[in-house]
Amino acid sequence: MTLLDFARGPALQWSLIILVTGIIWRIVGALLLSSRKDLSVARRKSGLNDGLGAIATRSLPAHTFEKRIRFQHVTGYAWHLALFVTVLFFGPHILFFESLLGFSWPALPNGIVLFSAAVALAILIALLIRRANHPVQKLISNADDYISVILCILPLLTGILAFAHIGGRYETLLAIHLLSIEALFIWFPFGKLMHSAMTFPARFQAGTSFGRKGIKA
Repeated sequence: MTLLDFARGPALQWSLIILVTGIIWRIVGALLLSSRKDLSVARRKSGLNDGLGAIATRSLPAHTFEKRIRFQHVTGYAWHLALFVTVLFFGPHILFFESLLGFSWPALPNGIVLFSAAVALAILIALLIRRANHPVQKLISNADDYISVILCILPLLTGILAFAHIGGRYETLLAIHLLSIEALFIWFPFGKLMHSAMTFPARFQAGTSFGRKGIKA
């Protein structure tokens, strides 16, 4: 079995199993925590509007903090958007999703996807350097923060290298690219990257909870 066969076969299968199982485990755990009965008297009946309102308002920083976190805020949205384009609209990626989901969608030109990948990679590297040097971020960061960023950087970097055939045989570069993605899959449910799946449900839950107490989230 070659390295590429391993990356396309057992490594991919097990990483997907760990990814899906881990996400389900985390979501079920969160649901069990939120299912505890609130014995306090409700100030008012909360509902869908409170939850959706919290998702909207908490997706933007409070005006008081905007000047201090503008760089983090803008680059955060920018790299997520660039990553979204890279992952979902690159032809080979779409073929992979089609093999899992049974349907596909139009791809963007390779040049646009490559540019998006480069933008995402550059922003992530800049954020990593800033995290390591910023006096506050350096103090509040732990191993999870650095591992999560590095595991997001590696698939982008190895993907660009494989696309450009830089650094070795294409088969080897592709195998390394796949293995970096699979490492990301394995880490995803257990690190801070899980916020991708939990952010909006958590904000919705906070909105309904605050609404019950008569507080605007």
